[in-house]
Amino acid sequence: MELTVTPEALTWFKKELVVDEGRGVRFFGKIYGKTQVHDGFSVGMSVDKPERTIVEKKIDDLLFFIDETDEWFFKGYDLAVDYDAKLDEPSYDFIETNK
Repeated sequence: MELTVTPEALTWFKKELVVDEGRGVRFFGKIYGKTQVHDGFSVGMSVDKPERTIVEKKIDDLLFFIDETDEWFFKGYDLAVDYDAKLDEPSYDFIETNK
């Protein structure tokens, strides 16, 4: 599983979130909504302390991660995080892996 964050999304996160030292941006599955691969669930994000990560990506001193408790939600997919200028928020794309 890989996690990618576009420069545009990185700019949005830096502008919108306060992430203290020792914390990062966590992506997880949350009830309600829909993704291209999950009905009834959407991607949530929060500022949390990484504890049992299964994937991490550090860009410009900002850590992005997925915790092992959310492996079920991302299993078999890479997560690409982009920025939707029309909605002024992150967008998420699940890319199927062959692993």
